[in-house]
Amino acid sequence: MSNRKPFALLVVPDDEPPVLSGTLYEDRARALAETVEWHFDRPLDNDETVARMHNAEAVINIRSSVQFTREVLAACPALKILSVWGTGVDHVDLAAAEELGITVSNTPAYGAPYVSEHALTLALAVSRQIVINDQHIRSGGWTRGFINELYGKTLGVVGTGAIGRRMIQLGKGIGMRVVAWTVHPSPERAAEYEVEFLSLDDLLRQSDVVSLHVALTEITRGLIGRAQFDLMKDTAILVNTSRGPAVDEEALIDALENGRIAGAGLDVFQAEPLAPGHRLTQLENVVLSPHAGGMAYNGTMRGLEMSVENLESFAAGSPIYVVAQGSRR
Repeated sequence: MSNRKPFALLVVPDDEPPVLSGTLYEDRARALAETVEWHFDRPLDNDETVARMHNAEAVINIRSSVQFTREVLAACPALKILSVWGTGVDHVDLAAAEELGITVSNTPAYGAPYVSEHALTLALAVSRQIVINDQHIRSGGWTRGFINELYGKTLGVVGTGAIGRRMIQLGKGIGMRVVAWTVHPSPERAAEYEVEFLSLDDLLRQSDVVSLHVALTEITRGLIGRAQFDLMKDTAILVNTSRGPAVDEEALIDALENGRIAGAGLDVFQAEPLAPGHRLTQLENVVLSPHAGGMAYNGTMRGLEMSVENLESFAAGSPIYVVAQGSRR
């Protein structure tokens, strides 16, 4: 009986900071390949990505900052499966993957409870001025005046996938009125989610908190820009835990600096990591976090397990969580 493993070479090109390394799922991944190459820094550019992956038959992608363009995928002639840790696959050219015969899998919905909880935390931190008051006390101060409540206010949930649906529940749980926008609304979905769907313009006009939970597509790239900020209340808070490019960052900064909106809670940015001295870091009405919404321990472990399950199921001939169906075997 042959002991040959399913893949000749497995590459993890970007485990930085390490999350998969050192877990039980590392052992399961290593058991799938004759040779494993593990990188604990991120490739600096596409050429370095290709250099790391060129001979790989299987790849586990950890960081969405690594781009899998048509050129990158075409330069990897042995690649059969790309397993993405995470729900978003906007950094992967899915059409090119299918044309080239590469299967792409992701880890859908694993982070819904954790990312939505993070989004609510950011909204509360901004409205209750948690960070600025903490800094004020540490510097010897005390009372700073009124803070804002979310109870009785309107939450606008933009995007109603697994995370957005959980955010609807959380908003209602703290006593908010919740409205939503989605690309494909329907009376049936409204009844199932127990929420009123509005046009995006109406949602922006009515909401005290606007929370983004959209996948990054051609429709949602730049979804919130200057025109949208002009519709929002000057007391409103924007929360983004989806993808940075869903928001026009320059327009957001202008809106924050000029009091067009009251504040923002941001877990994602146009370019990540956020550059030192970035204008967003200079604003008191912004709470920032390092794309950490899905990094709760239990959620992270489940997502990592799913990323390895993608390889195991592919090797068994029945791939799961597929977002691009390839033909290479």
